Amino acid sequence: MRYELYYWPMIQGRGEYVRLALEDAGADYIDVARGKAGMGAMMKMLEAKKGLPPFAPPFLKAGTLVIGQTANILFYLGARHGLAPKTEAGRLKLNALQLTIADFVVEVHDTHHPIGVSLYYEDQKGPAKLRAAAFWKERVPKFLGYFERLLKASGGAYITGRKLTYVDLSLFQIVEGLRYAFPKRMTAFEREIPTLVGLRDRVAERPSIAAYLASDRRIPFNEDGIFRRYKALDK
Repeated sequence: MRYELYYWPMIQGRGEYVRLALEDAGADYIDVARGKAGMGAMMKMLEAKKGLPPFAPPFLKAGTLVIGQTANILFYLGARHGLAPKTEAGRLKLNALQLTIADFVVEVHDTHHPIGVSLYYEDQKGPAKLRAAAFWKERVPKFLGYFERLLKASGGAYITGRKLTYVDLSLFQIVEGLRYAFPKRMTAFEREIPTLVGLRDRVAERPSIAAYLASDRRIPFNEDGIFRRYKALDK
């Protein structure tokens, strides 16, 4: 079965967590909005008058199923592509970790848009500077410290032990994104999370992921995505 991934074609964003899972699994998929007339197809599905259309991208079409929300998509893919535990209890625990990552992603976004998403960064520079400082003082240690502890306690190379899951792929993306958006702050902080950095390196070395990162399918980080680089916030 060929999957159809629907997400904005110019950014990594939340769609990248799904792309990483599809790429690692070697799944057959198309990134619909990046193709000819793809944006129109995506908007048509979002604006559908019947059924339960997705609220926003990303969403995944798998046969007749249309699955919205990043964590929900990964919950579906994980069970079908060996990226999640086989037991229901294990899959639910993994989903909880992915939802925690989703919470963190919102906090990353709010460092540069703390007042409102409809306002330009230039309209909220002062609050953004305060938010970024609090983010690095309080929130990064809380979230990444949590995952660092889980990795150390797992007794293996990955979050649940010896086998990679979609959460490991998502943690790779978190480290990569923070390195791009906050290079100075992240360089200083990485000494606090050596196990998490090691996980990042192991994921990057996986043949399927290494090939993806070197391909044009991997959209570069840019100033339109969640992980944005503003020098004023990286101090």
